[in-house]
Amino acid sequence: MKNKIMAMLVAFGLVGSVSAIEINDNLSINGFIDGSYVSKDNNVAGAAASGTDSTDIGLDEIEINFLFSAGGVSGELHLDSGEDSEIGENLDIEQVHLSYGFEGGLSITAGIIGSSLGLEREDPGGLYTYSRAFSDDFSLGNVDVHQQEGLRLSYTSDQFSVAISASNAQDATEETAATEDDLDWEVSLAYTGIENLALGGGVQTNNEENVVDDNTILNIHAGYTMGKALIAAEWSNIDSDTTATADLDAYQILVDYDVSDVLGLVVRYAEEDEGAGTNADSVTIAPNYAINDNLGAILEYTNKNAGDGSDEDFLAVELTFTF
Repeated sequence: MKNKIMAMLVAFGLVGSVSAIEINDNLSINGFIDGSYVSKDNNVAGAAASGTDSTDIGLDEIEINFLFSAGGVSGELHLDSGEDSEIGENLDIEQVHLSYGFEGGLSITAGIIGSSLGLEREDPGGLYTYSRAFSDDFSLGNVDVHQQEGLRLSYTSDQFSVAISASNAQDATEETAATEDDLDWEVSLAYTGIENLALGGGVQTNNEENVVDDNTILNIHAGYTMGKALIAAEWSNIDSDTTATADLDAYQILVDYDVSDVLGLVVRYAEEDEGAGTNADSVTIAPNYAINDNLGAILEYTNKNAGDGSDEDFLAVELTFTF
C-alpha cells in the first residue's frame, strides 16, 4: 500500500526515499512494480465520440533504486522503465546523484535530480490516487517530466528544511550569439513546526534556449491531519515571459480518510488553466486497500472536463508492489 505518512514526508522534502533492503553496510536497494487496468470514455466536443474510447491493461512502471554510501558520501541511482520508455525494452536513468552531509544539517547534492516542489511526488509511492491532479506543466514533482541536472544545497532541521538548486535541462544548448540558455533556479521551503500541519512551497525559474519561453513557477502546498482524515491543498502559478501567453494557475484540494487500518478513501477536486480564458477541472474518487505491507490496490473514478467542452470518464484499477 502507498505509505501515507511517508508520502507526505517526501512531499514536504523531509525525507528522500522510503525504507530499503540492506545488501551490505554500503548498499541498499528499493523500488516498485506498478500495473493497472484503465478504461476511458471520451465525449469530444464538436465530434462524434465513436472511436475515442479506450481500454488498457499492463505494467505501467518498474523502478529499481540503488542507495549507497562510502567515505561520508551517499548516492542514489534510480533505474526506471515507464512513461518515457517501453516496459521490457530498456531501463532509463531517472535519477543519479551524490550527496555530502556537513555538520548541522547542511548537505550538497550533485547530479540528475527531481524538483523539490509540488504536493504529488515522484513515483506511485508518493501519490494518493492513480492519476495525477495536473497536466505535465503543473506536475512539478513528476521526475519523469521535470528533471534537473545540477547542484542542490539543502538544510534540514527538526521543524523545517530549505533547498536551493542551480541546474539546466539535460542536453541543453550552450549559449551562442543567437541563443541564451541561462541556469534554472529553484528555492523550496518546508515547515512542520505546528502539530498536525505541514507547509511547503517555493519558486522555480525555467530559462529556455528561446528566451521568449522563459517562465517562473510559484508553488504552495499544505497538509493538515484531523484524526483519521488528511486534508491537503496545492496552488501553482506559471508566470510566462511571453506576452502572447497568459499566466496560468492550477489548484487541487484532496481529502484522504482512513476507514480502517487497511482501507482508505480519497476525494480530490482539481482545476487548471489551459490557456487564455479556458480551464479544465476534474473530480476524483479513489478507494485504496492495503493487501499487505508491500502490496496495495487503488480503484479510481475521475471525471474530467476540458475547456473546449469535452469531457472524459476515467476508471482505473492499480496494483503497486513496493520493496
